[in-house]
Amino acid sequence: MTQQKPSILSSIVLFLVIVALYSLSGILFPNDQIWYNTITEPSWTPSGKLIGIIWFILYVLVALAVVVLQRTVGLDNLNHSWYLLFAINYVVNQAYTFFLFVQKDLSLAFWDCLAVAISTLLLLLYTGKYSRWAALLLIPYLVWASFATYLSWVIYQMNL
Repeated sequence: MTQQKPSILSSIVLFLVIVALYSLSGILFPNDQIWYNTITEPSWTPSGKLIGIIWFILYVLVALAVVVLQRTVGLDNLNHSWYLLFAINYVVNQAYTFFLFVQKDLSLAFWDCLAVAISTLLLLLYTGKYSRWAALLLIPYLVWASFATYLSWVIYQMNL
């Protein structure tokens, strides 16, 4: 018995739900710009507005990767390990904003950012077992998470 291809509507809903979920931390844990302006940053730190735009684009790419998996492989055909990696990546991604703007802990923010980068690498590699195209969509996320990890480390070191 062949599996029926998902409807366009279900793919659009899936896309919108994933983008919304990944964007949630910005709503739950708003930036404390007054506090953030007191920390020392390297001169090459992107502006907050640019960082927000980049993260939104990355969330769109993550959602597109999941939709590609849905439409080519079927979400029912992904094993539990893929879902676990996706969930871990989601949680550590959301936790970064909490650690930075609620806890105001640059060390935890760095370690969490490192967890985002590592879990993104693992998710990308695991996704590649199912779909090359979906994995390729995750490469910018890995690149940015790696850059963000380095930036977080530098900011943490500058503010010891």
